[in-house]
Amino acid sequence: MRIDILTIFPEMFEGPFSHSIVKRAGDKELVKIKIHDIRAHATDKHRRVDDYPFGGGAGMVMMIEPIERCINALKAERAYDEVIYMSPDGDLMDQSMANHYSTKGNIMLLCGHYKGVDERVRDHLITREVSIGDYVLSGGELAAAVFTDAVVRLIPGVLGDETSALSDSFQDGLLSPPVYTRPADYKGWKVPDILLSGHDRNIAEWRHERSLERTRERRPGMQPE
Repeated sequence: MRIDILTIFPEMFEGPFSHSIVKRAGDKELVKIKIHDIRAHATDKHRRVDDYPFGGGAGMVMMIEPIERCINALKAERAYDEVIYMSPDGDLMDQSMANHYSTKGNIMLLCGHYKGVDERVRDHLITREVSIGDYVLSGGELAAAVFTDAVVRLIPGVLGDETSALSDSFQDGLLSPPVYTRPADYKGWKVPDILLSGHDRNIAEWRHERSLERTRERRPGMQPE
């Protein structure tokens, strides 16, 4: 898989992709993540990428020309399954969306900033808009990092235990059950006896019941698949 991220603040991605699962995926050559500075495609000497909005109002708007030039330069090199704009009013990301994109080959992510991008970018250059929640961030970079992490960890071969992702919250429409590790008794706080019993079937049933219970309490609107 290849993920190309378009941004005016490329340095924001130095941390999220330099550690843990995403880094290991890159080291295994299971994913290639490329960060592209939109300013490199600006046409004036100041590398300007934003301007005042027509009609007045507060804030600045990202200009269409450098964004289109960056997108077109990448499209000239390869075909893309999706060109996604990270936007607070896009389709709300969930686990099924992460599953869907983990099977794709090439994805492009556009990070907005300021008051957003010129609407013509959204009308003519974007194939889908995605939100990670009903709140506003300073820019799309953090959202793009979240999207990338959620997708990359599902690529076959990325996780050490291939069954690990299958037991994550939301995969089956339920939240994950409680988990415990050593010591079995810490200051009188004990691990449930069932988990120490060695009876796999009983443990599986206990975990499923706890998942149902936790989902009913914390996400009553969720439906198990």
